[in-house]
Amino acid sequence: MAIVCSFFGHRDAGDHIHTALAAEIERHITEYHADTFYVGGYGQFDGMADRILYDMKDRWPHISVYRILAYLPTGVDKNSAEKQHPTIYPEGLETVPRQFAITRRNRWIVEQSEYIIGYVCTSWGGAHEALEYAKRKGKSVINLAERG
Repeated sequence: MAIVCSFFGHRDAGDHIHTALAAEIERHITEYHADTFYVGGYGQFDGMADRILYDMKDRWPHISVYRILAYLPTGVDKNSAEKQHPTIYPEGLETVPRQFAITRRNRWIVEQSEYIIGYVCTSWGGAHEALEYAKRKGKSVINLAERG
């Protein structure tokens, strides 16, 4: 059975957290045996997690990485298609009004995950809501912003 680790963070997260994020991902692979990773694909934090995971697949080829979609895709970027991970579009999301799709997708991600790695510095916004929802659901949550 897959052990799922997912990510929620600010769209404007800076590169200063790259080392901490990479170390936390590695720890989840080696200590917690996470083998499946869900990434949202929006903003700098998601992009950073995606790039780190892409590079880590060389060292740990058994891991799987999926981009979890909030909206059905309208086309494929042929320039980046080789580096894209497989995608998942959660069942039932097509019936959700567009303005609620990301929130509903985030809840789906939390419900599928054992572990959440985040970078949230504010007490508002979608990433904050996702981490709070994960805590209420009893998930293991690491917020890199709380590590100083």
